Amino acid sequence: MAQRDTMPLPGKLSGQAIINELIRNMEIGQFEMGYSVLLPCVYSLYVHPEDYTRLEGVFDLIVEDAKRALGARVAQLNRRPTILGVKRPGKPHKEFKIAGKDWILEFLPDTEGAVPLGDVEIHSELNETAQPGFRGTKTTLMGREPSVTTPRTAAVARRTSDAVYAEIRYEDDSGPQLYLISQNEVRVGRGGDELPMDLALYTNDEVSREHFTLRRDPATRRFYILDKSVNGTWLEGRRLKKGAEEPLPDRAAIGVAQVITLSFEMRK
Repeated sequence: MAQRDTMPLPGKLSGQAIINELIRNMEIGQFEMGYSVLLPCVYSLYVHPEDYTRLEGVFDLIVEDAKRALGARVAQLNRRPTILGVKRPGKPHKEFKIAGKDWILEFLPDTEGAVPLGDVEIHSELNETAQPGFRGTKTTLMGREPSVTTPRTAAVARRTSDAVYAEIRYEDDSGPQLYLISQNEVRVGRGGDELPMDLALYTNDEVSREHFTLRRDPATRRFYILDKSVNGTWLEGRRLKKGAEEPLPDRAAIGVAQVITLSFEMRK
């Protein structure tokens, strides 16, 4: 009886039920690495067309609340167990994090007839670039198996309205990556809970938490690089002087602590 009470009534899909399923999907879809655990941050949420019409006016509010709930759950996962307020000894605690700057959630009406009224089918990915060896996670509120026989064709919005000034291609512990620069300053490094990076590199601690920054001059449209690291930043094979900003060529290979090479390219 109690289990039935937790199920939404037909046509009565609630925001809380959606958020609970997002959190469950995030935890199922984790991708463990040597020093950290990546969690999905891109979600496509398919709902019955009638539910879509009923909730369309509050999707932005649900997304806002869901981002807060997902962030709170990540913070909770990163709290080490304690005994009377003292952290338990044992193997190092892996950090839970997302492989993106922010959560991306998009609601979509199910046009394939796979999602019943009152249900939600969630498809998630680690980030905007598909990860090798990671097939994505699919969950449903009612515990049914997703019944789509062909891949979903709708994609989560990638904020394509933003102007893209340059791109960076690289490969870290989470696989090949493409980062599109649409802002005038980009902070690059491993980051941390109190030091978020625009471009977070998932690698070993030879890479500084804030390794270097890129700055774009809007007037000239030129990029500049500033090394802030302990183990050095290289530009086309030449080590940069720490704390001294230098102009960045239209195309450049940026070495990060001789661990990762980033391929930078301006977009015209």
